[in-house]
Formats: sequence, structure tokens, C-alpha cells
Amino acid sequence: MRAGLLFLAAFVAAGLAGCNAARQPQIVSPGPAGPPPARMSEAPPPDAPGCAGAVARYRSVSDNDLAMGHVNRSVHAQISDEISEAASACSNGQDGRALSLLRASKSRHGYPG
Repeated sequence: MRAGLLFLAAFVAAGLAGCNAARQPQIVSPGPAGPPPARMSEAPPPDAPGCAGAVARYRSVSDNDLAMGHVNRSVHAQISDEISEAASACSNGQDGRALSLLRASKSRHGYPG
């Protein structure tokens, strides 16, 4: 009887010790690599005036959301195409059209204003 109690006590102690064991850290693989960064000479700074700044800010937010895993690659590719269209309009002096394209893209993908 005494041997049975010792076995039971050892079994319970081993079970409780497992509850306090430190968990092994999980290894998380890095997320998908984002698109290559634009060269500074090609991209206007986000604080640029007019449509150039608006394009740069939206591109920056979109690229960051991809890097953080908030959007998948296919959505990011669609947003990038829409930003490129707006950037083209902006570089052709069509500020109103560029800003309108950005607003439509943001609305379509759930970004504010």
C-alpha cells in the first residue's frame, strides 16, 4: 500500500512539475519580403506638396502594411498598380485626377481619406 502511495505521489509531482516548466520559444519564420524599396531619386518624399506627397504617403503606408502582414501580396500588387496610375497622372500635371485615383483606391481597400 505504501509503495502505491509513493508511486501516486511521484506521478502527481511529475505532472505538477510539467505545469511549471518553461515553454520553448516558437520560431517564427520571417514574413514575405516586400517589394524592393524605391530609390530616393525616383520617389518624392512623403512631405512633398500636392499629389506627389500624397502618392508617396500612400505608397509608404501600403508597403508598410505588406511588410507587417496586414495585406497579402496580391492586394498589395493591386494597390501598387493603382498608386502607379495616380503617380503617372501626377507627373503629367493632372493633380486632380491623381488625387481622385488615390481617394478611390483608398476607399476600395479600406484606407482612411
